[in-house]
Amino acid sequence: MARKVFVIGVGMTKFEKLGSRDWDYPDMAKEAGEKALADAGIRYDEVEQVAVGYCYGDSTCGQRAVYQLGMTGVPVYNVNNNCATGSTALFMARQFVAGGLADCAMALGFEKMEKGSLGIKYTDRTNPMDKQFEVMMALRGFENAPPAPQFFGNAGREHMEKYGSTPEQFAKIGVKNHKHSVNNPYSQFRDEYTLEQILAAPMVYAPLTKLQCCPTSDGSGAAILASEDFVTAHGLEAQAVEIAGMAMTTDFESTLAEKSCIKLIGQDMTRAAAERVYEESGLGPEDVDVIELHDSRPTSW
Repeated sequence: MARKVFVIGVGMTKFEKLGSRDWDYPDMAKEAGEKALADAGIRYDEVEQVAVGYCYGDSTCGQRAVYQLGMTGVPVYNVNNNCATGSTALFMARQFVAGGLADCAMALGFEKMEKGSLGIKYTDRTNPMDKQFEVMMALRGFENAPPAPQFFGNAGREHMEKYGSTPEQFAKIGVKNHKHSVNNPYSQFRDEYTLEQILAAPMVYAPLTKLQCCPTSDGSGAAILASEDFVTAHGLEAQAVEIAGMAMTTDFESTLAEKSCIKLIGQDMTRAAAERVYEESGLGPEDVDVIELHDSRPTSW
């Protein structure tokens, strides 16, 4: 039986516009990692395994990043999983503790990005999303716009056609997100916009305007996970937060076979992950008061 796993400390940098701050990924990781260790009240040499997530960087950037915290010889795993990179690092760290491989593990994520829209890095080999592109292009074509907003914008168009949703309804998500940023000191931009301003912003790919898309950003975050025995031994019961359920999925056959832009962006994966979390935790959607949803519409500003 898997052991209980608790988050005992977290840390984060402010997320910055590219080039606005003189720092590199080791600096980002050091800041986030030290904040997480301080929050947990432990030393880095008490951490037994480290999972480090990033997409923009060479192999073993994870090791170089955590060397800022100490060089204790522990295993460091480099994770690159696109928009799920940070959650994958956390998922791995949880598995280390739940499976009894460690009593204390760290999940660390950072990104030092490149200017411009997200694009293909290697053009001399198969694009890992070639199958998804084939389906999307067959259904909706391809326009002169960043690829990621096309995937999500096409899902939005399909939703409007099937269910009658409107551009205004999608824009209200942007209103909410920008409103939240005003009170978040770690947010890259902290400006509030009206629904009219969001709808009037330059169109990236209909129905998505510039103010509904994510800018590129530099920053880092970290979390420290521990077993129940570790929590008790260090007297951390008052601050330890149990991870009641966690799941990770990949594409099902329906992602491609059902010829749907909504399926392409992960509808079935999301449903399956949620169902597994409900089963593991013994809870259901009726028990949830707050949902934080990854809103992936990356482009550049």
